[in-house]
Amino acid sequence: MLQNVDLPLSRKQIASIVECTARINIWHGAIRSGKTIASLIALLAAVAAAPRAGLILITGRTLDTIGRNIMEPLVDPGLFGELSKLIVWTPGAKTAVILGRTVHLIGANDRRSEAKIRGATVSLVYCDEVSLLPKDFFRQLLGRLSVKGAKLMGTTNPDNPGHWLKKEYLDRAGELNLRSWHFNLDDNPSLDADYVASLKKEYVGLWYRRFILGAWVQSEGAVYEMFDPTRHVVSELPRIDRWLADGIDYGTVNPFADVLVGLGTDRRLYVVGEYRHDSRLARRQMTDAEYSRARRTWLASVRHPHSTAVGVTPEWTVVDPSASSFIEQLHRDGVTGVTYADNAVLDGIRTVSSLLGTGELLIHESATGLIEELPGYSWDDTAAEAGEDKPIKENDHSVDALRYSVRTTEALWRPYIPTRLEVAA
Repeated sequence: MLQNVDLPLSRKQIASIVECTARINIWHGAIRSGKTIASLIALLAAVAAAPRAGLILITGRTLDTIGRNIMEPLVDPGLFGELSKLIVWTPGAKTAVILGRTVHLIGANDRRSEAKIRGATVSLVYCDEVSLLPKDFFRQLLGRLSVKGAKLMGTTNPDNPGHWLKKEYLDRAGELNLRSWHFNLDDNPSLDADYVASLKKEYVGLWYRRFILGAWVQSEGAVYEMFDPTRHVVSELPRIDRWLADGIDYGTVNPFADVLVGLGTDRRLYVVGEYRHDSRLARRQMTDAEYSRARRTWLASVRHPHSTAVGVTPEWTVVDPSASSFIEQLHRDGVTGVTYADNAVLDGIRTVSSLLGTGELLIHESATGLIEELPGYSWDDTAAEAGEDKPIKENDHSVDALRYSVRTTEALWRPYIPTRLEVAA
């Protein structure tokens, strides 16, 4: 298989391919570190040698992620040369043919997914991003590997050291029929040096330790530990090329926070301003209609930097997914571009962290609520000890609104921002 791959391989990659003979085989470590390509070469060799009895499976969070992370590389002749012609796959399909063998593709995004494989006899399974799979599903997979010589292969980025995969499997390798290989960014000889240098700048704090160093470390302290008011808070704004979004974290008893984000002519993102209403401080709760009217009044008063123009209509209004009644009110009031926020918390935090780390997200001094919340927004130590990364749910209204607006509009601003904010893979 090695001679069919048109990429340089490190000694660690080659060793992992050759030594992939255990019942459980895990490649883990930094993003872009070469673990996936090594595991895919090993997968092809395993498919060619797999017992005829039993199914061959490829699993991941969804069919889309399986397609993007596994199948698209496998059918790329630039990676696998002539071997790619021996792989038949249609995007979205639940099966593929690899080296003449039928392979079943199974998305597993919640604990109910384990029902999909009950009763199956499996000879080989490849798991994309093992740490993101439901624990019950992973256990069920191992129970299905009943054919003589059957094995599981999987990749993952590091997570919390209390994660079940680390505690119950990787840390017990000596007790189990398990082999694992740890990769860091410098283990991939095919990466351009400038690209590696860029990635090392873009990830900061927790994400640097996990995705660049490949370490299983606990989330602790401030979520946005890289935030520095002297660096990130500005008194002057450039011209705004695009008014991307106002992100809304809805609250009745808790504060209502609306953060306005624009793309500057200097190709940076700016929090231009915010509107907040704290019903406890004001001693008055507001209705959906009153919030909608207050939002319109605020946006109508926003001045365009370096211009006499006043009033802003954002391309998108990104709203807390739980605020269904408020979204309905916005529609009634004729607001265009209203959408539910992407509420993937850790992905959103990672995106905001990277932008803060590279200085490509700045905040105008008028956004006082956001500036006050950022330093105190912290990881939940109790959740971390249980193996879960979760921020404390207090004083997080403007920071959530910022995350909503930045994460949900990423497709709009990404082409203009020079930073390569990579999906962890």
